[in-house]
Amino acid sequence: MPDGLAETSGQTDEDGQLDAFRAMIDMARRIVVFTGAGISTESGIPDFRSPGTGLWNKIKPIEFQEFLASEDRRQESWRRRLGSGDANWSDAKPNRGHLAVAKLIEDGHASAVVTQNVDNLHQDSGVPSDQVIELHGNNSYATCLSCGTRYELADLKQQFETLGRIEPCSRCGGIIKTATISFGQAMPEAAMARAQRVTVECDLFVVIGSSLVVYPAAGFPELAKQLGARLVIVNREPTPLDGIADLVLHREIGPTMGYVVGIN
Repeated sequence: MPDGLAETSGQTDEDGQLDAFRAMIDMARRIVVFTGAGISTESGIPDFRSPGTGLWNKIKPIEFQEFLASEDRRQESWRRRLGSGDANWSDAKPNRGHLAVAKLIEDGHASAVVTQNVDNLHQDSGVPSDQVIELHGNNSYATCLSCGTRYELADLKQQFETLGRIEPCSRCGGIIKTATISFGQAMPEAAMARAQRVTVECDLFVVIGSSLVVYPAAGFPELAKQLGARLVIVNREPTPLDGIADLVLHREIGPTMGYVVGIN
């Protein structure tokens, strides 16, 4: 541990948990990092489930079948994303937790980041896109549901401000949607298969900022543990899998990960 780290990191290690975590990282040969909404709340992005403060307490999500069936619901979805709605987080920046994960990847300690988040902040922090496995898609661009043509949000925002709506795909006339997985939409098969593969191959599985209540995503840490990997959970609140973890840290994510990885 670098000298003076405890003073500069905003975190202390009276109980030795952080040094134990660091030792696990040093011993591991193939780490998988699994992240949820909690890692991004420190970037100003609200989570979805917290009682009273979660986004779903303020805005009822638009389900996939609603989006497909109703032009009005599609345009409402775009208003939330491109207008002044609560779901517009374009200015969010990676925080210390994201930067710590990026360092684990850069240093070769971690092989992949499996994320439930759609905010693109892992890529923005420096993690190569091919090492980020997005289970719920990505909210930073859009695609046509029919032909797969990619659309940049800046272009769509200009169209929305000009026309007050998002037109069908210019190539095939299909429906354009942000590249996220909505309620009722099938999980991405390729991403799920990749996540399972890296989980099977890892010897340390680190959960950061996930409540571990959404399946099938929450099944990956269970699988890792069943196959003999060590399991570490870093989350401010208890999770259903705390009882099977080798180490549980109910701490703030940025200071904790910064201390363990060695970044200010």
